[in-house]
Amino acid sequence: MITLSTRQMLYFDALARTRHFGQAAELVGVTQPALSSQIAEMEARLGCRLFERGGRSVRLTEEAVALQPRIEAILSQIREVEALARRGRLPMEGRFRLGMIPTIAPYLLPQLLSELKDRFPQLQVEMREAITDTLISETTAGRLDGFIAALPLDHSALETELLFQDRFFLAVPEHDAAFIDPPVAPESPALERLMLLEEGHCLRDQALKLCSHIRPTAMANYGATSLTTLLQMVGHGLGVTLLPEMAAEASRSIHDLKIVPFAEPAPSRQIALAWRRNGSRQEECREVAGIIRELSPTLFE
Repeated sequence: MITLSTRQMLYFDALARTRHFGQAAELVGVTQPALSSQIAEMEARLGCRLFERGGRSVRLTEEAVALQPRIEAILSQIREVEALARRGRLPMEGRFRLGMIPTIAPYLLPQLLSELKDRFPQLQVEMREAITDTLISETTAGRLDGFIAALPLDHSALETELLFQDRFFLAVPEHDAAFIDPPVAPESPALERLMLLEEGHCLRDQALKLCSHIRPTAMANYGATSLTTLLQMVGHGLGVTLLPEMAAEASRSIHDLKIVPFAEPAPSRQIALAWRRNGSRQEECREVAGIIRELSPTLFE
């Protein structure tokens, strides 16, 4: 019988995700030679090549692609056992790994972390900021206990709980004559100048849905990874962008930027907390969801 160690599976998982020996070694906290040695031993035990080395990056072989979801499932179960052992019977203690999308984290995180620290001093919150698809993947694989993102989150392995509604505004150059008389109608031709976040950000998808009547090819797409970057570009007169209400107050200090409302009914997004169905941290996730709902009115002051 072939016997693989948990260490080898952890190293395999890190290398499969990063596709880079140096980054994988850093991720698991070992030297690169130590990681390479364990991967080589794993390949020897399985009798097949798992990674093809080429320059600084590596590529998964067909055998590794087939093996990856099975190893992720095994590691997820091991993490569940470890979490239960650490927690014993006491909720809201130990390590809690929480993810957030980039258009939420800067505006919710400071208040949430402060509140969690005050209420549950034994809870050690670890944060991960990433796009929705990454957070879904890491939560279903057991690398995160839960995450906060915009609905919809259609995945059979996830359970979600609605937190609050977040209206959209439009950020425009302060002296732009096209916006002298708000509110902005959804059919406004000025939305053809809408600047978008890069592929993968749900705010990009929401902007395209809102402006579905406008040809996407007419939109200025700079592939920005940050809402702050887009707002700075708006302030310099390069276009307009969609702005969540929870980000509005923090954005008012940006020079030459004006925030205008949409005509009613104003577009909005629904923010939810998601966690793995039947996971070991469901109780904590529901508790965190309740705290966020309590905090939500202060996010829009």
